[in-house]
Amino acid sequence: MKKLFSLTFLLLLAASSIFAQGKPKEQRKSPHDTVRTANMTIAYGRPYKKGRDIFGGLESYGKVWRAGADEATQITFAKDCKVVGRPVKAGTYTLFVIPNKNEWTLILNSKLGQWGAYEYDKTKDVVTAAVAATTLDNVVEQFTIEASAEAIKMMWDKTAATFPVSY
Repeated sequence: MKKLFSLTFLLLLAASSIFAQGKPKEQRKSPHDTVRTANMTIAYGRPYKKGRDIFGGLESYGKVWRAGADEATQITFAKDCKVVGRPVKAGTYTLFVIPNKNEWTLILNSKLGQWGAYEYDKTKDVVTAAVAATTLDNVVEQFTIEASAEAIKMMWDKTAATFPVSY
Protein backbone atom coordinates (compact mmCIF):
# COMPACT_ATOMS: atom_id res chain seq x y z
CA MET A 1 0.00 0.00 0.00
CA LYS A 2 2.85 2.33 0.85
CA LYS A 3 4.46 1.65 -2.56
CA LEU A 4 1.16 2.37 -4.33
CA PHE A 5 0.78 5.65 -2.45
CA SER A 6 4.38 6.64 -3.25
CA LEU A 7 3.96 5.76 -6.92
CA THR A 8 0.67 7.70 -7.13
CA PHE A 9 2.25 10.71 -5.43
CA LEU A 10 5.22 10.67 -7.85
CA LEU A 11 2.93 10.42 -10.88
CA LEU A 12 0.79 13.33 -9.65
CA LEU A 13 3.91 15.41 -8.97
CA ALA A 14 5.28 14.72 -12.45
CA ALA A 15 1.94 15.51 -14.09
CA SER A 16 1.55 18.79 -12.19
CA SER A 17 5.03 19.96 -13.22
CA ILE A 18 4.27 19.20 -16.87
CA PHE A 19 0.96 21.11 -16.81
CA ALA A 20 2.51 24.03 -14.93
CA GLN A 21 4.95 24.54 -17.80
CA GLY A 22 2.27 24.68 -20.52
CA LYS A 23 1.86 22.20 -23.32
CA PRO A 24 4.79 19.88 -23.98
CA LYS A 25 6.65 20.42 -27.24
CA GLU A 26 5.21 17.14 -28.55
CA GLN A 27 1.71 18.68 -28.50
CA ARG A 28 2.62 21.67 -30.67
CA LYS A 29 0.56 21.89 -33.84
CA SER A 30 2.88 24.34 -35.61
CA PRO A 31 6.57 24.08 -36.43
CA HIS A 32 8.93 26.41 -34.60
CA ASP A 33 11.84 28.46 -35.87
CA THR A 34 14.63 30.65 -34.56
CA VAL A 35 15.82 33.70 -36.46
CA ARG A 36 19.25 35.11 -35.62
CA THR A 37 21.28 38.17 -36.43
CA ALA A 38 24.56 39.23 -34.84
CA ASN A 39 22.71 40.97 -31.99
CA MET A 40 19.20 39.50 -31.94
CA THR A 41 17.54 36.08 -31.60
CA ILE A 42 13.81 35.48 -32.11
CA ALA A 43 12.19 32.12 -31.24
CA TYR A 44 8.61 31.64 -32.44
CA GLY A 45 5.92 29.25 -33.63
CA ARG A 46 5.01 29.31 -37.34
CA PRO A 47 1.30 28.61 -37.88
CA TYR A 48 -0.15 28.05 -41.35
CA LYS A 49 -2.99 30.00 -42.98
CA LYS A 50 -4.85 26.84 -44.10
CA GLY A 51 -7.47 28.82 -46.04
CA ARG A 52 -8.48 30.89 -43.02
CA ASP A 53 -8.95 34.66 -42.84
CA ILE A 54 -6.08 35.65 -40.57
CA PHE A 55 -6.09 39.29 -39.46
CA GLY A 56 -9.55 40.51 -38.59
CA GLY A 57 -10.61 36.83 -38.54
CA LEU A 58 -8.55 34.20 -36.73
CA GLU A 59 -6.51 36.97 -35.08
CA SER A 60 -8.85 39.79 -34.10
CA TYR A 61 -7.92 43.38 -34.82
CA GLY A 62 -7.05 45.37 -31.71
CA LYS A 63 -6.29 42.30 -29.58
CA VAL A 64 -2.89 41.29 -28.18
CA TRP A 65 -1.43 38.36 -30.15
CA ARG A 66 1.60 36.18 -29.33
CA ALA A 67 3.09 36.79 -32.80
CA GLY A 68 3.19 33.12 -33.62
CA ALA A 69 1.84 29.85 -32.27
CA ASP A 70 2.05 27.98 -28.97
CA GLU A 71 4.42 29.68 -26.51
CA ALA A 72 4.59 33.45 -26.83
CA THR A 73 7.41 34.60 -29.09
CA GLN A 74 10.67 35.46 -27.32
CA ILE A 75 13.25 37.95 -28.50
CA THR A 76 16.75 38.39 -27.11
CA PHE A 77 18.93 41.43 -27.75
CA ALA A 78 22.66 40.86 -27.19
CA LYS A 79 23.24 44.56 -26.61
CA ASP A 80 21.27 47.73 -25.98
CA CYS A 81 19.35 48.96 -29.02
CA LYS A 82 16.37 50.99 -30.18
CA VAL A 83 13.20 49.41 -31.54
CA VAL A 84 11.05 51.87 -33.49
CA GLY A 85 13.15 54.58 -31.83
CA ARG A 86 12.42 53.36 -28.27
CA PRO A 87 15.43 52.36 -26.11
CA VAL A 88 15.65 48.67 -25.21
CA LYS A 89 18.20 47.21 -22.78
CA ALA A 90 20.04 44.02 -23.72
CA GLY A 91 18.10 40.98 -22.51
CA THR A 92 15.23 38.64 -23.30
CA TYR A 93 11.64 39.75 -23.71
CA THR A 94 8.31 38.29 -24.72
CA LEU A 95 7.26 39.79 -28.05
CA PHE A 96 3.58 40.48 -28.65
CA VAL A 97 1.81 42.50 -31.33
CA ILE A 98 -1.57 44.14 -31.64
CA PRO A 99 -2.57 43.85 -35.30
CA ASN A 100 -4.94 46.38 -36.82
CA LYS A 101 -5.90 46.86 -40.46
CA ASN A 102 -3.54 49.79 -41.08
CA GLU A 103 -1.19 49.65 -38.09
CA TRP A 104 0.50 47.10 -35.83
CA THR A 105 1.76 47.75 -32.33
CA LEU A 106 4.84 45.84 -31.19
CA ILE A 107 5.07 45.07 -27.48
CA LEU A 108 8.17 43.95 -25.59
CA ASN A 109 7.08 42.49 -22.26
CA SER A 110 9.31 41.49 -19.35
CA LYS A 111 7.28 38.43 -18.26
CA LEU A 112 8.92 35.36 -19.82
CA GLY A 113 7.64 31.81 -20.29
CA GLN A 114 4.09 32.66 -21.32
CA TRP A 115 1.81 30.33 -23.27
CA GLY A 116 0.01 32.39 -25.90
CA ALA A 117 -1.18 35.78 -24.70
CA TYR A 118 -3.51 34.39 -22.06
CA GLU A 119 -1.51 35.82 -19.16
CA TYR A 120 -0.42 39.01 -20.91
CA ASP A 121 0.08 41.73 -18.31
CA LYS A 122 0.28 45.27 -19.66
CA THR A 123 2.07 46.42 -16.50
CA LYS A 124 5.08 44.31 -17.59
CA ASP A 125 5.43 46.15 -20.94
CA VAL A 126 8.90 47.56 -21.51
CA VAL A 127 8.27 49.02 -24.97
CA THR A 128 5.21 49.59 -27.15
CA ALA A 129 5.60 51.06 -30.62
CA ALA A 130 3.34 51.27 -33.65
CA VAL A 131 4.18 51.02 -37.36
CA ALA A 132 2.13 50.96 -40.53
CA ALA A 133 0.81 47.61 -41.72
CA THR A 134 1.21 46.96 -45.44
CA THR A 135 -0.71 44.77 -47.86
CA LEU A 136 1.34 42.19 -49.74
CA ASP A 137 0.78 41.24 -53.38
CA ASN A 138 1.11 37.53 -52.61
CA VAL A 139 -0.23 35.38 -49.79
CA VAL A 140 2.29 34.22 -47.17
CA GLU A 141 0.96 30.77 -46.19
CA GLN A 142 3.07 30.34 -43.04
CA PHE A 143 3.66 33.09 -40.46
CA THR A 144 7.20 34.34 -41.02
CA ILE A 145 9.53 36.63 -39.10
CA GLU A 146 12.60 38.00 -40.86
CA ALA A 147 15.27 39.88 -38.96
CA SER A 148 18.22 41.98 -40.04
CA ALA A 149 20.52 44.44 -38.30
CA GLU A 150 18.00 47.15 -39.25
CA ALA A 151 14.54 45.62 -38.80
CA ILE A 152 12.12 42.93 -37.66
CA LYS A 153 9.59 42.07 -40.37
CA MET A 154 6.49 39.95 -39.72
CA MET A 155 4.40 38.54 -42.58
CA TRP A 156 1.33 36.35 -42.77
CA ASP A 157 -1.52 36.04 -45.24
CA LYS A 158 -1.45 39.31 -47.21
CA THR A 159 -0.20 41.51 -44.35
CA ALA A 160 3.28 42.65 -43.28
CA ALA A 161 4.63 44.95 -40.59
CA THR A 162 8.24 46.08 -40.29
CA PHE A 163 9.71 47.40 -37.03
CA PRO A 164 13.01 49.30 -37.35
CA VAL A 165 15.90 48.31 -35.05
CA SER A 166 19.13 50.24 -34.52
CA TYR A 167 22.25 49.61 -32.41
